[in-house]
Amino acid sequence: MTQQPWSAVRETHIGSVFLVGDRAYKLKKPVNFGFLDFTRRETREQVCHKEVALNRRLAPGAYLGVADVTGPDGAVCDHLVVMRRMPDDRRLAKLVRDGVPLRDTIHELARLLARFHEQAERGPAISAQATRDAVRDRWRASFAQVRAFHGTVLDACTGAEIERLAEDFLAGREELFTHRIGAGRVVDGHGDLLADDIFCLDEGPQILDCLEFDDTLRWVDGLDDVAFLAMDLERLGAPELGEELLNEYARFSGDPAPPALRHHYLAYRAFVRVKVACLRHQQGDPAAAELARAYAEITVRHLRRGTVRLILVGGLPASGKSTLAGAIADHLGATVLRSDRVRKELAGFPPEHSAPDEYERGLYTPAHTEQTYAELGRRAEKLLSYGETVVLDASWNSADRRADVIAVSARTHSPLAPLRCWAPETTTAARLASRGNDISDATPEVARRMALDVQPWPGAHTIFTAGTEEDSLIQALAYLG
Repeated sequence: MTQQPWSAVRETHIGSVFLVGDRAYKLKKPVNFGFLDFTRRETREQVCHKEVALNRRLAPGAYLGVADVTGPDGAVCDHLVVMRRMPDDRRLAKLVRDGVPLRDTIHELARLLARFHEQAERGPAISAQATRDAVRDRWRASFAQVRAFHGTVLDACTGAEIERLAEDFLAGREELFTHRIGAGRVVDGHGDLLADDIFCLDEGPQILDCLEFDDTLRWVDGLDDVAFLAMDLERLGAPELGEELLNEYARFSGDPAPPALRHHYLAYRAFVRVKVACLRHQQGDPAAAELARAYAEITVRHLRRGTVRLILVGGLPASGKSTLAGAIADHLGATVLRSDRVRKELAGFPPEHSAPDEYERGLYTPAHTEQTYAELGRRAEKLLSYGETVVLDASWNSADRRADVIAVSARTHSPLAPLRCWAPETTTAARLASRGNDISDATPEVARRMALDVQPWPGAHTIFTAGTEEDSLIQALAYLG
């Protein structure tokens, strides 16, 4: 362990920390930022005591109590949180920057946070802070504060894109947030998990500095809580550690959250730091502007990656659409809904049941087909509302059926990506002739008749599928962005 200076002073936008010997003393600044107001001494005293009580949940040996500050006349004029001083060289942020192997530490932190959230307080008042509308209100409050810095600290176009992407995600995902509340995922958490405030000691990680000045900012989805630290690890140049943290947290907590929600909370936490950096810039910190821009890049990157999309993969029989749909889903972590499978399920047959027939006969009458596409749309809408990107694998020959899923896309604020698979007739004929155990019942004659009924599909991106699966996927991803 390296020798620390005997004394030092650290500043944040809301307080000062005085490091003296083996103690740290935290003083609250008498500031009012709207989301907190420390201008009254009595408020600062209450917050100091609350800070000690709350932080003892994750660092019981670090928080020693509250000391009064007296003036020359002996009257109390302020208050200090008294802490055991942590060794700087064991700070998680420093270990990350130094390239120290941290996989075991990340696993330990994930286990600790999962257990902390499992034991954390829950209740109606806490859950109310993690509804879709409550999350949106927090975003909007931050938008309002950051807009003043558009064009100076932040690029105005980036700021506008952040607002648009966040609003679109939230507009279509009310059911997702309601489901999270019903599953008990909303807790009285930490609220401000940063690598600078975590110390990796022999007795285990010590997690300091939870949010104490506003309970509602600490009442969050557990994934939202841990995403703050994952985002901070990414900002420090270790995105793989952030991903490992989220994966291990999901394993220890049994949390099946969709990838889109992970990205949304990573973006939200990065934008919180955008706001803080802007406030620090306003206070005269020259380095804060660059930090705000770095956090904004993280924000927009995760909002883009967390966009919930509806992807249509269409084409004639043996055009390679099912192969491409599966490859896209694997790459994006999306859900595939295949018309052949849904059609047989609705008819009460297992997927492998063979039911070939003439064109528009048997299971393939217009009525059966209408029912199949209606069910595809219903299931897709449900999954999209829960934050799952959906790939719909069907022929999509009918303009009316495409119009129905366009409406699903609009209702769930999920961008639509139409992809039309095409291969030469010699290729599709060879594929049809060599098919083995496939759930599709299409015959060469059916394929020929279907080709005569294809309605124009303006706006669809054509994917040439006569090559390898990888070639087709590369083309599709280029369109998907």
